[in-house]
Amino acid sequence: MTTATASKPRPATKPKVKDRPLFIGGKWQDSVSGKTFATLDPSTGEPICQVAEGDKADIDLAVKAARKAFESGPWPKMSASERGRYLNKLADLVEDHQEELAALESLDNGKPYSVALAADLALTIKCYRYYAGWADKIHGKTIPIEGNYFCYTRHEPVGVVGQIIPWNFPLLMQAWKWGPALATGCTVVLKPAEQTPLTALRVAELAQDAGIPDGVLNVVPGFGATAGAAVSEHMDVDKVAFTGSGVVGSHVMQAAARSNMKRVSLELGGKSPNVVFADADLDAAVDGAYFGLFFNQGQCCCAGSRLFVEEKIKKEFVARLVAKAKQQRVGDPFDANTTQGPQISEVQFNRIMGYIDAGKAGGADLLCGGGRVGTRGYFIEPTIFDSVTDGMKIAQEEIFGPVMSVLTFKDVDEVIARGNKTWAGLAAAVWTKDVSKALRLANGLRAGTVWVNCYDVFDAAAPFGGFKQSGIGRELGEYALSLYSEVKTVTVAL
Repeated sequence: MTTATASKPRPATKPKVKDRPLFIGGKWQDSVSGKTFATLDPSTGEPICQVAEGDKADIDLAVKAARKAFESGPWPKMSASERGRYLNKLADLVEDHQEELAALESLDNGKPYSVALAADLALTIKCYRYYAGWADKIHGKTIPIEGNYFCYTRHEPVGVVGQIIPWNFPLLMQAWKWGPALATGCTVVLKPAEQTPLTALRVAELAQDAGIPDGVLNVVPGFGATAGAAVSEHMDVDKVAFTGSGVVGSHVMQAAARSNMKRVSLELGGKSPNVVFADADLDAAVDGAYFGLFFNQGQCCCAGSRLFVEEKIKKEFVARLVAKAKQQRVGDPFDANTTQGPQISEVQFNRIMGYIDAGKAGGADLLCGGGRVGTRGYFIEPTIFDSVTDGMKIAQEEIFGPVMSVLTFKDVDEVIARGNKTWAGLAAAVWTKDVSKALRLANGLRAGTVWVNCYDVFDAAAPFGGFKQSGIGRELGEYALSLYSEVKTVTVAL
């Protein structure tokens, strides 16, 4: 991910973290069951702290608090500009505590501290500021209908919103969800990933410090099968927003339909084609292809995991990728020299290693990597497979780890057809100096985002979401506001 400006990384040490309760109705409290769970440091596999384990009973309390805040609290009724001021205040506090939050994110997620500070925090702050600016610009239209009537539309908050976020970008996904929800006047119940609950709870503290009224924001850590399911099934939740895997997204959608037909938005997985033509700037393309897959330890829904390289340059291009992979420093996220941290968990580590085994068994050529780094934590070498074909498991399924599949192609029509031959449609990229060729691919590839001569460029103003099984709806930009709004038509006889 790139951003226009980035904070300069400073040396950091692992923060010490106390056990964390739930945040419901402006109060910190234990779970109804009294249960807790350990959140683990992925660089060691050791517990960081205990976190209160929310389940159906706790989600119910959080929804009641959010409903009370929506129905009788000041948040939906205050002036839109005032909501914007609260969002800006939250952004100020996140910025004031950015080094603390980056360290907490790195500890809980495993991403290098330098990356957390320069990318995650910078984009998070900008997201809150962007939606603060939108708060007083959400309005309807007057419509000249037939007859002697005055007709207009109002954009009203959808109500109580349940939000379920993933573990790969916890801070940023929280901002992507909270920003438009708060700008439109909704109240929120957030279920963070059980692997990474710490920054969500800390930002809830900052939101309280910013003066956001009690009950507007509620954070209930817990597991998907219990707390997550309770959010999706709750009869008093008006809309659910989910980011994560397609399998879980399907469960969320079914639960929403079975319950109260709540609104649903889904940002799901991808198997994104990254296409490099022979006429590309090869230096930029090598760097972009590497970054597009290995950024965040390969744990990106939009990762360029199918690298299509034009046949005539494949040998040189792949050699340069392998050389780059061998230069990477895999290790302690708090070491300033580290370029790749651990995978999020033992489960994910084993899953990725299974895909590496499948690549070997399927006939792909392992050019580098494929093994574990060290004996503690969940570190995997940057791994590159060549001679991958479209039907191989590693070319079909989302790996969500540092495993690149290199495929070759000969012409434009071929690569468009093969690029689209997948269940996913989240992102794509093309590297070429030929504008006509770039536009043909941008138009022809069925993906929600197409990057041209770049990769993972994100901005709060640019919508993000997928075609096909990669999701429903768009995060970010003006488009995200529609996910949290209802349009009301008012017609007055004159």
